Amino acid sequence: MDELKKKIFIRNGILAVLLVAAIIFVSVKYAPSLENSMKSLDGFRDYILSFGNMGVLMLAAFQFLQIVIAVIPGEVVQIAGGYVYGTILGSVILIISTFIATVLVFYSTRLIGFPLVKIFVSKEKLEKFEFLTNSKKVGAAMFILFLVPGIPKDALIYIAGLTPIKASNFILISMLARTPGLIGSAFIGASILQKDYTSAIISRLKRNST
Repeated sequence: MDELKKKIFIRNGILAVLLVAAIIFVSVKYAPSLENSMKSLDGFRDYILSFGNMGVLMLAAFQFLQIVIAVIPGEVVQIAGGYVYGTILGSVILIISTFIATVLVFYSTRLIGFPLVKIFVSKEKLEKFEFLTNSKKVGAAMFILFLVPGIPKDALIYIAGLTPIKASNFILISMLARTPGLIGSAFIGASILQKDYTSAIISRLKRNST
């Protein structure tokens, strides 16, 4: 290993350790309270509103964390966002925090590489989407996958960093594909708060059918 490769290897290793350590610290600090508060939508709403004006940032942080760590159920946080702040504000918070998390995860993967991906993405998922790393039409494939219900979108962000896709193209594609779902989840949450269960059910069925 020449001197330049050695320096790059050491740098990437340090960055990987720091990132993982930061994620573990945040998870240990906030995961218990988040888990308890999310046992019900009312509990989560009370928890977020207990922070006052900072509640907006707390919701954004939870959406950010569920993408970066990929263990918190994303749809639960997104529906809760609409339940707490309504469709419009809830959607704005979710979209902005999703954008920030997507940029961070993608560029971190580009910088650190596979050692980071294998920490947060299971071997099964890596093998399932291995074809993306050498696909000449990775952009189109990513867009379709982000639209398919049940596909692990957060894992795809890590995997995308290993593909030849341009960062700007991927971020645009992922946000275009995810935004309707984020708005739909916020709408479901807002409908549940207003006890408009018919609209919530119809919206959920439409999401599952697309």
